[in-house]
Amino acid sequence: MAKGNKKQSLLNGAFVLVVATVLVKIIGALFKIPLSMLIGEVGRGYFSTAYDIYTPLYSISMAGLPVAVSRMVAKERSLGNFRDVRMIRRVARRLFLLTGAIGTIIMIAIAYPYCKIVASTQNIYCVLAIAPSIFFCCCMSTYRGYYEGLQNMVPTAVSQVIEALSKLVLGLGVTYAYLKIQISNYNNQKPIMGTVYTTKSEALAAIYPYAAATAILGVTIGTVLGFVFLAIRHKIVGDGITKSDLANSKTPENSKAIAKTIIMTALPIALSSLVLNVSNIIDAATIQNRLKYAFEKAPDILYALYGDQFRTANVSDSQVVTYLYGIYNETLDFKNLVPTITMTLGISAIPILSAAWARKDNKEIKVTVESVIRVTMLIALPVGFGIAAVSYPILNMFYSDAAASIGSKILTVSGFAIFLFSASSPITNMLQALGRTDIPLKSLCVGAVVKIIFNFILIGNPHININGAPYSSIACYVVVVLINFICILKITNVKIDYKSVFIKPLICSAITFVVAFATFRVFDKVLGNFGDSENMINGSSISLVIAVLAAGIAYVISLLLLKGISKDDLLMIPKGEKIAKRLEKYGFLG
Repeated sequence: MAKGNKKQSLLNGAFVLVVATVLVKIIGALFKIPLSMLIGEVGRGYFSTAYDIYTPLYSISMAGLPVAVSRMVAKERSLGNFRDVRMIRRVARRLFLLTGAIGTIIMIAIAYPYCKIVASTQNIYCVLAIAPSIFFCCCMSTYRGYYEGLQNMVPTAVSQVIEALSKLVLGLGVTYAYLKIQISNYNNQKPIMGTVYTTKSEALAAIYPYAAATAILGVTIGTVLGFVFLAIRHKIVGDGITKSDLANSKTPENSKAIAKTIIMTALPIALSSLVLNVSNIIDAATIQNRLKYAFEKAPDILYALYGDQFRTANVSDSQVVTYLYGIYNETLDFKNLVPTITMTLGISAIPILSAAWARKDNKEIKVTVESVIRVTMLIALPVGFGIAAVSYPILNMFYSDAAASIGSKILTVSGFAIFLFSASSPITNMLQALGRTDIPLKSLCVGAVVKIIFNFILIGNPHININGAPYSSIACYVVVVLINFICILKITNVKIDYKSVFIKPLICSAITFVVAFATFRVFDKVLGNFGDSENMINGSSISLVIAVLAAGIAYVISLLLLKGISKDDLLMIPKGEKIAKRLEKYGFLG
């Protein structure tokens, strides 16, 4: 077999995706944080509403197909059926083109009624700007699913970085230019979109919907460039399958049989995505509608809670719901950071677990399942607890004091539960790799109902309002993760070492929380008055960085002392054997 077809191990492949994901998140922060500064929480609300409709349609259009392709390619590759592998890609390409086109058409068709019913017709510009990206994302996923099945995560990783960079440069650049032109028009008493405004607040209210749309257009252009890269790379580099591999493999199944298998494999996953994303649409609508209900029922209570923040941010009564919803979405940028990273473990596990399941390799199955869950906990628990410890300074470093004071309570609650959100995707992916795509569907149905009920009860209470949103999410994920976790253990007969997987990371994370909390407060007392509080670099932000570094060092030391790292985990990363020998020598391996 050609060198180009060399597979990557679980954590090796995940490492490639993690590096890309971290880069993408850094680039995303460089995009979203300045974007919020440019268009404010109200503009961010328009931006987020477009994503609320885009994400479900995108996921439904292609949710099951990449997983199905990855799983089928891994299985056939492990059995040496390379002609089947090639046929799977050809069939998948046609299916992806069709679903991408349908997804884009549906999004354009429902844009106006969705915006009119759920939020505001001002959101429609953002929705239309992002609609074409569904098609190009599906085109990209043809290649991503295929290469992931071959256990080559590099094409996916590079295309993700290209997407993010395009969004950053083009999205922010065009938005900044548009805002500069329109604010200049206001200052010179010129029309803004055909109307002359007498106050700056009215002018900004007219500018923000279009500014948000120009930002989101950068997302669409990014998907186009990501697809172009993958198509050119495949043409030049290929997939590493040699003529000898093809000559020695059996006659492939006909395209209709493969298409049927892909669809039947993808359908339950797509239905799971449908349930999740329809619940997310209802979730977004419920949050905003219940916030509106709470404000109309008792505006005095919300003004008693957030009056100072509303006045500081110049929020009118008509913008209260959008403002609070925008802050909630700002906290999601941090809450979703770790789940986005741990999701790569699940993606990397699909081809490996599928191949092991096809070969009935019980040892490989056990190592894979346990390693995925343990590494997820090793990452998610300390970071989540650390975020909870310093939620206010994190938000205040990037956003206004008004937004940070409201959002910090939400982020603290979410931080303690990040391990739940982070475990959901990897466990779901492993069930999909085992062919049990029906289980995540069932658990999601139950979880979605729980989430909507909690939203209705908590957010509609004026005293709780937006602070009820994270509790609803936690209730949902407790149900989903618990059901899926029990099922995967039952199917694989894997017996988890709970001490190694959960207890040790939890103890180390509790230490991380204490160190982060205490260190920030000590240094903030000393450095709190240093610098201008309006600038990003000041005493508080320096104290935050010191606290994060101290917490990270404390976590690593406590993890080594408690022997929380497994040798199996290290053996699956680049140069892991050398690291394992060194740690084993000093008695630091579990």
